[in-house]
Amino acid sequence: MENVKNYLNLFVDYLQIEKNYSQYTIVNYIADIEDLAAFLMEEGIPSFKEVTYQDTRLYLTNLHKKQFARKTISRKISSIRSFYKFLNREKIVSENPFALVSLPKKEYRIPKFLFPEDINTLFEAPDVTKPLGQRNKALLEVLYATGIRVSECAGLKLTDLDLFTGTILVTGKGSKQRYVPFGSYAQDALEAYLEDGRKKLAEKSADTGYVFVNHRGGPLTARGIRHILNELIKQSSLTLKLHPHMFRHTFATHLLNEGADLRSVQELLGHEHLSSTQVYTHVSKEQLRKTYMSHHPRA
Repeated sequence: MENVKNYLNLFVDYLQIEKNYSQYTIVNYIADIEDLAAFLMEEGIPSFKEVTYQDTRLYLTNLHKKQFARKTISRKISSIRSFYKFLNREKIVSENPFALVSLPKKEYRIPKFLFPEDINTLFEAPDVTKPLGQRNKALLEVLYATGIRVSECAGLKLTDLDLFTGTILVTGKGSKQRYVPFGSYAQDALEAYLEDGRKKLAEKSADTGYVFVNHRGGPLTARGIRHILNELIKQSSLTLKLHPHMFRHTFATHLLNEGADLRSVQELLGHEHLSSTQVYTHVSKEQLRKTYMSHHPRA
């Protein structure tokens, strides 16, 4: 196809410089656009400029035939729409053929979260007499106390912690920063880990300044955190399937169940749009419904 590589390079520069998107997000954008380019080649369409609205409908049908989830299809169309909007801005194309393509309705899924008794059981699993156990306990407490993403947790530096005020400076998507408070449980676990376990682990290599380090003293990665959580599940008596984002879901759900307002939870989670936070109100309503059905005499 004509100039695909050049257009993609221009678009990547735009996403990096003007939009300040993460590398992970940019990789997904490029994959979606390359998928469209492959489809156009198969259909004998030589250029992005020659794509019509009818071609977009054919592409959408092709995605459905490949049995992509609705969420994946929506993401792909959204990526391509942004790409064409950029090409239109740069006067490379005269119109955006994907502008009128309607996105599939999102599948409604209630986020899975942990109950308080699950939290208590899981948090008893780490052996806090050992450096790695102290780290794991602090890791669990911080994830639950703050609701931060795993990538944000892995990126925490010692300079981001303020143990005096009980807050963490979190760098989220698009390098946006926010302050998130944490409570006494996380405070105690962090202090125990920083004063003992982390010092012993960091002795094994040059200290990089990250809060959470691996057994060799290097920075703990997001993948490493996932592995630790899986191991802690095995050590506990729990049988549930745990993924790191469940702590984020649990954080939001428990706050809303206890009466926190939606805007505050949105700010704590670092959501750009309130609609991203509103999914957790459904969890709270479902919990209220179950309570009502269990306890009201005429339920």
